[in-house]
Amino acid sequence: MHATPHDLNLLHTFVAVAELASFTAAAQRLQIARPQVSLQIRRLEADLGTTLFTRTTRRVALTDAGQRLFEHSAPLLHDLQQALQHVGSQGTALRGRLRIAATVEHATRVLAPAVAAFSTRHPEVRVELLVSDRVQDLVAEGIDVAIRMGWLRATSARVARLGEFDQAVLASPAYLARHGQPKAPQDLADHRWIALNLLPAPLTWVFAQGSKTVTVRMTPRLRTDSAVALRALLVAGAGVSAGSLLHLEDAVRSGALVRLLPDWALPRGGIYAVYPPGTQIAPAARAFVEMLRGGFEMGRGSGAVAAA
Repeated sequence: MHATPHDLNLLHTFVAVAELASFTAAAQRLQIARPQVSLQIRRLEADLGTTLFTRTTRRVALTDAGQRLFEHSAPLLHDLQQALQHVGSQGTALRGRLRIAATVEHATRVLAPAVAAFSTRHPEVRVELLVSDRVQDLVAEGIDVAIRMGWLRATSARVARLGEFDQAVLASPAYLARHGQPKAPQDLADHRWIALNLLPAPLTWVFAQGSKTVTVRMTPRLRTDSAVALRALLVAGAGVSAGSLLHLEDAVRSGALVRLLPDWALPRGGIYAVYPPGTQIAPAARAFVEMLRGGFEMGRGSGAVAAA
């Protein structure tokens, strides 16, 4: 390994690519040209004498060496950034307005305690929590940061990954008593599927068990554009659907819902803080996101209905 004085800047770029799994998205976050991102990654790989990413035309993934470097460097860079922000903000209280956007389910079941804690910690900030299941226009609506779930489409916005989530197939005991319990993913095609229209592909689901995958095309008997309504329909016994353990874990614990096919996994998605493009990140928005990262677990190991 040939360490250089520039390694910290190269690591900063490396972490951005690793978090976003995209050279283009990393360039947008860092506000530099994409070729510059590629050049910096090549320089870091040359310095370390190893390949950090596997690159194809469709995706970017960490190698084993890249994963080890990310696990060691990302927390250190995060701590350094926090330290610099702390020193720079000594004696300067946060003020002004902070507009936070989130989906209804995530805002009411997960985010509200964090917003309340932030408001108490920074009394000079006027916090507005904008709750909607539609994807808001961050610039037009003056939103400082949006907390979004799922798989983000290509965007010029800047994105910070906060965590990830699992999904599970769920139904009520009353529904299962009437229609029986599926034994394999293929059985779901014959059940009363409730489609969440917020998803980009609400009817096609890929199940994995080890190296085996099964793709099932569902037949919708009901549709809704609300994750809150989906929960109510599931609990009422209207059908079967994929839902979030982050948002629905209490219903599973209470017995109101049953997790089906526990030996099969659905794809995991991400929890993201999305900042509007082309503007400086508001100090209050940055502080709020850092508080989420530092004091509030945002879904590691559990799940959320995806609504990018």
